[in-house]
Amino acid sequence: MSERKNSKRVIVCGQTRGPAAPITERAGAPAKPYIYVLSPADSTGRRAAMLFNPRAKFELAERLRTTGISLGEAFSFMSSLYFRGKLAYARTFSKTVSGISGTLVITPCRGLLRPETQVRLSELAEIVGERIVHHNPKYRDPLERDLRSLSESIGQQFRVVLLGSIATKKYVPLLLEILGERLLVPRAFIGLGNMSRGGLLLRSSREHSELDYVSAEWALSQST
Repeated sequence: MSERKNSKRVIVCGQTRGPAAPITERAGAPAKPYIYVLSPADSTGRRAAMLFNPRAKFELAERLRTTGISLGEAFSFMSSLYFRGKLAYARTFSKTVSGISGTLVITPCRGLLRPETQVRLSELAEIVGERIVHHNPKYRDPLERDLRSLSESIGQQFRVVLLGSIATKKYVPLLLEILGERLLVPRAFIGLGNMSRGGLLLRSSREHSELDYVSAEWALSQST
């Protein structure tokens, strides 16, 4: 494996808009493990309507109505490029350390869930039924609860990488409030559309080439 794939650059940016200098891990020092937090799939599109159709005959929809499917399967079907790319990327690079899952999904009303969480039709409909807006307590309160629990569990031993929107401010402000400097985002996400992000994440997963990350606070300042 190449040196590029063995080492991970974390770019720490200040408040200026000048170029950032890369900071590498000290030689011989173990890298801090990453937890990947994924924004949810859009549940208002055509593919979501197909999945929720009670008369749908395709295999995934039938399992959703009977035995249930994983949240990751459901969101990957709804968003066959962007969320699928996020999940593939997180699964490629994440590790479960000290019992803490390396991949978590933000949900509209259930806080953070593992992508392996099993759901049936009525439960999935409930999970995606709330609006993801800062002032909605049904969205914010469970997420804040789980983020505070995560923050306490990881201490300073982990870094959290958000794979989701930066410019919309649906996620970054609340995550920053609780996680502070531990919150990172892929640098390549800045100014990139969702479809392009999905393709980038799938390529990175296939090539086992992890992206560079920057401070979420700095990334947010670049998107305003």
